Amino acid sequence: MLAARYLAGYPPALILEAERLREQGRLAEHLARRLPERHEVRSDKALFEYVQDLKARHLRNAEPLQHVGYDAKLRVLQHALGTHTRRTQVQGSRLKMRREIRVATLFKEAPAALLRMIVVHELAHLRELDHNKAFYQLCQHMEPEYAQLEFDLRLYLMHLDEQRSKVTCGPTDVPSGRGAP
Repeated sequence: MLAARYLAGYPPALILEAERLREQGRLAEHLARRLPERHEVRSDKALFEYVQDLKARHLRNAEPLQHVGYDAKLRVLQHALGTHTRRTQVQGSRLKMRREIRVATLFKEAPAALLRMIVVHELAHLRELDHNKAFYQLCQHMEPEYAQLEFDLRLYLMHLDEQRSKVTCGPTDVPSGRGAP
């Protein structure tokens, strides 16, 4: 059951509903209805401006970001969709903190709301390092639909995985990792 892998921790009724949509081939239609808006944030420069705009609206006093960009290796290597890193650099006799946000390249083609959700998530790490109650409250403050968008993101990833497996496996092929019936 593909839905159980992406929706672990959600109520069983939601998992079954997602699996039913997937089996009936209606998951893409559901996502298109829920997330119709596309974005034009395709370059690292545009992403930097997008993140800076959200940061200026919600986290004015947070430390500045030195780099924001898309990262093609992110999902494969770290099983992450975005990262926020802090690195200390020595400059003469002083230490300087360098902050970076990297977003998986799959968000170049994702719906606008999902890009906003992942950016909000990474920006929240400027204030709260751990995924605790204060972290999720900050996410909700910056994006009131955060919890629903996080669920929609999981459905979107499930849909992408299903599409990828249809491309890599023909009708008579056995998906990798499984034996023949």
